[in-house]
Amino acid sequence: MQLIINGETHADLKANMSVFDLLAHLSLPKAKIAVERNKEIVPKSSYATVVLQDGDVLEIITFIGGG
Repeated sequence: MQLIINGETHADLKANMSVFDLLAHLSLPKAKIAVERNKEIVPKSSYATVVLQDGDVLEIITFIGGG
């Protein structure tokens, strides 16, 4: 499966990956993160159930605190 993540092509990913699986594969934290799939925000409560499809375009944003 091939996805475009933050403008970069990622090929050879497992088929039927959920958003949760992808975040684990990319070693990204589940907290303080937002995921947009094909220009729609994916609710955190759906990360485990939203199955990614070949050609999906994702934007993954990590929030960094400061002050």
